[in-house]
Amino acid sequence: MSPPQPTPTETSPDKEAAADAMQSRGASLLDTLGLGSRQARAWAAYDWANSAFATVILAAVFPIFYRDFAGVNLLDGAGVNNADLYWSYTQSIGLAIVAILAPILGAVADFMGAKKRFLGFFVVLGVIATASLFMVERGDWLFASAAFIVAFVGFAGANVFYDALLPHVTAKDRADQLSSSGYALGYMGGGLLLLLNLGWILAPERFGFASQTSATQWALVSVAVWWALFSLPLFRLVPEPPRALEADEVPSNHAARPNPLTAGFTRLADTFRTLKEYRQLLLFLAAFWLYADGIGTIVKMATIYGRSLGLGQGDLIGALVLTQFAGIPFAFAFGLLAQRIGAKRSLYLGLSVYAAISVGAYFLQYAWQFWVMAFLIATVQGGTQAISRSVFSSMAPAARSSEFFGFFSVSAKFAGILGPLVFAFVRQTTGDPRNAIFALIVFFLGGMAVLSRVDIEEGQRVAREEDARFLAASSAG
Repeated sequence: MSPPQPTPTETSPDKEAAADAMQSRGASLLDTLGLGSRQARAWAAYDWANSAFATVILAAVFPIFYRDFAGVNLLDGAGVNNADLYWSYTQSIGLAIVAILAPILGAVADFMGAKKRFLGFFVVLGVIATASLFMVERGDWLFASAAFIVAFVGFAGANVFYDALLPHVTAKDRADQLSSSGYALGYMGGGLLLLLNLGWILAPERFGFASQTSATQWALVSVAVWWALFSLPLFRLVPEPPRALEADEVPSNHAARPNPLTAGFTRLADTFRTLKEYRQLLLFLAAFWLYADGIGTIVKMATIYGRSLGLGQGDLIGALVLTQFAGIPFAFAFGLLAQRIGAKRSLYLGLSVYAAISVGAYFLQYAWQFWVMAFLIATVQGGTQAISRSVFSSMAPAARSSEFFGFFSVSAKFAGILGPLVFAFVRQTTGDPRNAIFALIVFFLGGMAVLSRVDIEEGQRVAREEDARFLAASSAG
């Protein structure tokens, strides 16, 4: 009897070809999204990690917790809760600290070749401070504000060095896709944790919590755990970029290297002196300074604004969950849109939607309107921020990316100081939060006006020439 023959399923070349084709399509899709390499995917995973802080602490859960629990005694003479004012001032203090530190630390990190080490320090700082929010007691608004400020410094400080790694993990012509994909993953990660936290808060007994307050406190701790856990791929797989020598710097094997802090200040001063060579970058920073302020203020003040109008906690957090998940496809789409119509036009589109949102928020009365505005924010939030990051990356010399992203962060943070202060000032002088939210339209219109003067291609050309100069200097050393 002849031995049994293999079945067609076991030997079919068609099946192997189909498997190869499927694998090829998967690889092609990852390449299209800018996620074709392990380093790119590990870099983007950090957006998944830190977006838990952005969604739960900055946007959704902690602002309500601050108003209704930590700031419950912050009443004016008429018995009106003024926690939204104190929250605005708390935001501004945290932003000011990061704005002062970012460019100095960026310059030091570039000199030392220590982007990942600085990133790790700020991640640890942010994680510990976030976990400490569990200890906030009823009416303890001062401790809540102080712990939040430290946590925010960790969050925003880490982002300076995370963003600075972008030009080192992908080519400049792929930065739009990777940056957008990072934001999309951030939406997904932050949204999943927020959805879980929402379940805890709305049905605490079902999840084993004694009360809504207890569930909220553990939700804040979950952010710290999530942030720490999902940061690990970046630290394991993304290498520290090599330190590039200045054109006039003595090679380290010929003489002792100067003190890093002194060199950082020297390098920062040099950047100030040479900024005139980056006119288009400066114009873009001015535009970003304006519109990022409006975006950041809407994100930070949305839930506390809705709460001040009497909307329920379930609707407020639920609408932000919608923002997270609806934002995923739009963040991916924005990266592809920028490839078709250009980065500047994509930004115009996103900022126009934001301007409409600030007008619509003035007329907000019902919960369903808040849900609609949350969806509109989802269509543009990740995209505008991702394209801004990639445009800046394309106009910044890669060898000094931490230093330049320090300035990028300063633009956002100093701008971010103004937005909450404008909100608080208008709210305090008029007594109506509707006027405060409407006032934010000036940031979007002003940002678009300045953006119209930016020549992105010219800025990219200058950055390429600067990179070539640094490469030549490093090779000579």
